[in-house]
Amino acid sequence: MKVRSTSALRRTLAALTLTAALGLTAACSGGQDDPSQASDGGGQAAPAASDGGGVADDPQAQEADVSDVPEVVATVNGTEITKDDFVQTYQSQYQQMAMQQQAGGQAPDEEQLKTQVAEQLVNNELLRQGAEDAGIKATDKDIDTTLDEIAKQSGLGSGDEVVSALEQQGISAEQVRQDAASQFAITTYIEQEADIAEPSDEELKAQYDALVEQQSAAGGSAEEVPSFEEMKEQLAQQATMQQQNEAATEIAGKLRESGDVTINV
Repeated sequence: MKVRSTSALRRTLAALTLTAALGLTAACSGGQDDPSQASDGGGQAAPAASDGGGVADDPQAQEADVSDVPEVVATVNGTEITKDDFVQTYQSQYQQMAMQQQAGGQAPDEEQLKTQVAEQLVNNELLRQGAEDAGIKATDKDIDTTLDEIAKQSGLGSGDEVVSALEQQGISAEQVRQDAASQFAITTYIEQEADIAEPSDEELKAQYDALVEQQSAAGGSAEEVPSFEEMKEQLAQQATMQQQNEAATEIAGKLRESGDVTINV
């Protein structure tokens, strides 16, 4: 059996759902991004245990229960996704969910989250294998460009700062570059397989107006929202990312149908 660690996919998931989750953004920003899709925790240390009585005062102080997670969480065409791969992603998303639900006094649904994370990691591995089979391989220049893009998304000055930030979390520079190479390959693969269109100004304006309306409905002031011109680039990135995520889910689904996938959680 072919055994390969999926650490290149496990340290990222994110901010961004399935595709971006393949990047390093969550790790660089401390894992405080959207946990709704495939994301990675960025190699964070395990949190301290809570008092066991529901949501702790500090959501990040809660420890997810992974005692029932098997050593091999899933197998994708002979490649194993290990418990270590799973736990880092799961703990990060558990903490994010706990923070979001703290206001309502709820605890995260751990069983549902475990299923979601396992599915995410399987989809990520399917996409990685698809990119590999398509012969897509990142050059040093591609890796540098990817790291620079991650730096921009994470509020850092350069790709070198991304590497430094992750080294402080115990991730080697070599591993960071491997992760960036995986992100580049998968994103390129998705773009080759799907028709990702650049959003029009009309679409972006509609997205902006919906954001302003949402702000007003939440009791805020529309004036608190930056101008359309100020947000245009960010809105375009979000619209493109949404297309990539939808395409990634569809592509992964097709790859699963023709592949051999076993999930043990």
